[in-house]
Amino acid sequence: MHFDPWDSSGLPSTPAGIWFHVSVWEQKVRVLRGKEQIWETLVSTALFGCGEEPGSYRTPRGWHFICEKIGEGSPLGTEFRGRRPTGLLWTPDAPFRERSLILTRILWLAGMEPHNLTTRERFIYFHGTNREDAIGQPMSKGCICLRNEEMVQLFEQASIGTRVLIEERGSPL
Repeated sequence: MHFDPWDSSGLPSTPAGIWFHVSVWEQKVRVLRGKEQIWETLVSTALFGCGEEPGSYRTPRGWHFICEKIGEGSPLGTEFRGRRPTGLLWTPDAPFRERSLILTRILWLAGMEPHNLTTRERFIYFHGTNREDAIGQPMSKGCICLRNEEMVQLFEQASIGTRVLIEERGSPL
């Protein structure tokens, strides 16, 4: 089912303040203030498409909110494991690793609708990645990956509670 965020008869209506819209179809995230777009960039969502099932390695759809912000002030390219900095720093000239690392910042998502309430336990995040070459095409295990500099920009616009709408299909807002 396609949810139109402008349709006030749906589940929940367009937030008045800052919120994020992820278009899986376009592989983009947009930052909006009400209905006004103020920023956008390319992302990479799940290689296996959209879905809410635990263990599916798919990007969950629907309304979410940012439940934790992790990594504020960390250097660009900081590698995280278990949401903790490892002490390692990735740089663009590092040897190629096909596996996407969790780098720079983390915005942890929690679902707001019955079908996506497992999002937090699935550890679905916005995060920077070493696979900046793959941004703009699906490649993650469910997360929403950004180039590291753009992850910092998104992080700065986010607050705990910022709403996020992830849509699989549909026209751009």
